[in-house]
Amino acid sequence: MTHIHHDAGTDREAPRQARRTRPIPPPPPRRAPPPTVDHTTASDEAEPDRSARLMIRAWIDPLVDETGHDPRSRYVETFWLGVLGPTATWLLRRLVGGLEQHPDGYEIDLCLTAQTMGMSYTTGRSSPFSKALQRCTMFGLAHQTSDGLAVRRRVPAVAYRHLRRMPDAVQSAHDAWTSTTVNLDEFSRAHRLALAMLESGDDSTLIEHHLVALGVGEVVAAQVADNAGQL
Repeated sequence: MTHIHHDAGTDREAPRQARRTRPIPPPPPRRAPPPTVDHTTASDEAEPDRSARLMIRAWIDPLVDETGHDPRSRYVETFWLGVLGPTATWLLRRLVGGLEQHPDGYEIDLCLTAQTMGMSYTTGRSSPFSKALQRCTMFGLAHQTSDGLAVRRRVPAVAYRHLRRMPDAVQSAHDAWTSTTVNLDEFSRAHRLALAMLESGDDSTLIEHHLVALGVGEVVAAQVADNAGQL
């Protein structure tokens, strides 16, 4: 008779090995954190003032009106832009353009004006549009009046205290501009070209740029365009 030997130790290990090979269940999914509640209200944020308006009048200054530069001139683009900044420069041009159409003054809607320039207007001094108005006043191109703002129609020469902060190349260009001697023949030629442009219906504010494109010197083009704009 054959005797079958049972290994008791092996029988006891089998369930233990089975328990070891049992797969581990995945961890429970993480719960998303509860949404935060914003307790701020609309009154905590600056709101645009839809009713804000400002009266714009001309700043009468006989000296600067006679010797200054048009805000749309190459002189202002080259030497004042870095002082005022692009937003204030564009705003000054916009305001002076309005004074050409309404010499006795006109009223602007601050919210609408800011929107047409790609900005928004809010009460206070933190908005880009409000800062542009402040810069025009800060650098002497406008001043507060009892009912609004008086704006220079002409821009004076850049003061030395501003010029010395500019790059050397700009300072050298300004020195060359102010020391240029105007040639009478070149001036006469430029004057004839400017008159032809006006007769053909060109915008007087673009004559200076057209003259420079035709090879006229910057100083001559500026003087001729300035004379043509006053015809």
